[in-house]
Parts: sequence; structure tokens; C-alpha cells
Amino acid sequence: MIVIDDIIMNDKESDNYVALGSFDGLHYGHLSLVRKTVQVAKEKNGKSMVFTYKNHPKTIVKPDSVPKLIMDLDTKLEYLDEENVDIVVLRTFTKEFMSIEAENFIKLLCEDYNVKGIVVGFNFRFGHKNLGNVDLLKDLQSKYGYELYIIDPYTYKGDIISSTRVRNCILEGNVSEATNMLSKPYLIKGKVIHGKQLGRTIGIPTANLEFDSKMVIPKKGVYYTNVKYKGSIFKGLTSVGYNPTVNGKELTIETYILNFDEMIYGEEIKVYFVERIRDELKFDTLDELVEQIRKDEEFIKNKDIII
Repeated sequence: MIVIDDIIMNDKESDNYVALGSFDGLHYGHLSLVRKTVQVAKEKNGKSMVFTYKNHPKTIVKPDSVPKLIMDLDTKLEYLDEENVDIVVLRTFTKEFMSIEAENFIKLLCEDYNVKGIVVGFNFRFGHKNLGNVDLLKDLQSKYGYELYIIDPYTYKGDIISSTRVRNCILEGNVSEATNMLSKPYLIKGKVIHGKQLGRTIGIPTANLEFDSKMVIPKKGVYYTNVKYKGSIFKGLTSVGYNPTVNGKELTIETYILNFDEMIYGEEIKVYFVERIRDELKFDTLDELVEQIRKDEEFIKNKDIII
């Protein structure tokens, strides 16, 4: 997969078919556009393209109300590669880019990126003040010589899947429902950092994750997770919270990785949230805490690894 980062495309030999959108979470609604684009490009002997942004448009439009991220950029590119997308165009969303008139944006796509087909969602809006819509895309087809594909809304349990809906599920701790809309469990990754190292003293060592505060953080509680480290996948128990038993003051994401005994400080791990097990609890003694963790461990032993 070729990634074109804030530059104009040099190779104009291929006919390109592009999916347009912010694609901030790559839920099934987004994937329906991506997969249609890949399909059409193959049928037309062209190349599939995704045109998206490195930063959320609200960082410029409404900086005080930027939503938390469902997916970091590297993960987005990894997943698009798995979908067999040929080209990803990454543009930084700036005030200058925001001011481009709707028709000029389409002209830019067709001239600078040799776009011959455009795939959008039913409610797609674009251009200065979001004045562009699917009706304008229909009107401009003959002028700029592209085919247009409008994708119907993708629903789950009778409602349209949206990034807001996915984000709310994660915030509520309903990560299994989020998975049903994302296709893969919600992921937070980062380096393992030193914590209080209490877990090691009670025989339950945990990996304390240095996480990006821009990501959506699941509701406080204990989760069944799948943990990826250097290509291997393990079952995990992940606690999101403040460690009330030991009067913790800072929010932490700590994972007890089953059948794992390596020192991985400074190493990156990926934590996939599969299922919420219980609330965060304050225990009177460390022995009670250990007893509960052993119960949680027993609970997940027969759970499937799903990534």
C-alpha cells in the first residue's frame, strides 16, 4: 500500500477510485465504503484509494469539542492495508484546506489524483462550510468525468452505525457492542512503564500501559482483553481505574497477562478490549484483591481469543 502524505500524487498513470471520509474509527459503515472502492477498482482495472485526514477536522473547526480518538493513525493505516487498499492519501486538515470550495475540492481530486470514481456515504458533506453534498457530486459527474457510488447507511440493531455511537459504547464500557460495529475489538496501545509494582509482590505482575490521552478510555472496570506482544497473542485481565484498594490517585490501564513472564518495560503492547467483566472494586485487604483476580482469571480461561 502506498501512503501519500501531504503531497500531490506524481504517478498519474492509473485510474483511481476513491473513498472519501474522515474514517476516524473504521467501523463497518466506513468499511462498507472502503470495500466498495476496492471492488470497483478491481473491476475497472484501476487502483483503490482512500482520501482522509491526519487530524480530526474538528481540531480546526471546533477545537474545544474535538472527540476522543477511536483509532490512532498507524492502526488505521494497518487496517486499510489489510483491506487491500492500494493508495491512502493523508492530508493535514488546516484552515486553508477547510476554505476550499466544494467544487474545487472535486477538481483537486480529479486533476491532482487522477480520480475516475468517487465512493461516499449517503450523508457525505464536504467543502467550505460543508456546502457540498451528494447532489452536488451528481451534478459534477459529467463536468469532471467520474463515476459516483453512494453507499446506503450501515445499520446494527436497527440504528445507523456512527463513530459517535461506537465512542459512546466504549465510554459506557460496552466494548463487546463496540466490537460488533468495529469488526475488531477496540485497541489501545503503548509502552509498558514502571508503576508501583504492587502486582509483582502479590504474585500477579501487571503491565502498566503508557497510553495516549487522546484515545477514548473505556469506563472504569476490569476487562477481558487480548494482548499482542511481538506477534504473539495472550489472554489478559485489564484494569482501568484508580486502584482504590491502594488509594491510587491517577488513572491507570494495567494488564495482567496470563501465561506470560517476561520483563517488557519500554516495550510496546497492544491491548484489545473484548468484554467488560466487572466494576472496579475497593477491597479491604490485598488477600481479598488476589482472591477476586483469581476468580476473574478462572472466568476468562475458557474465553476465545478473537483477534
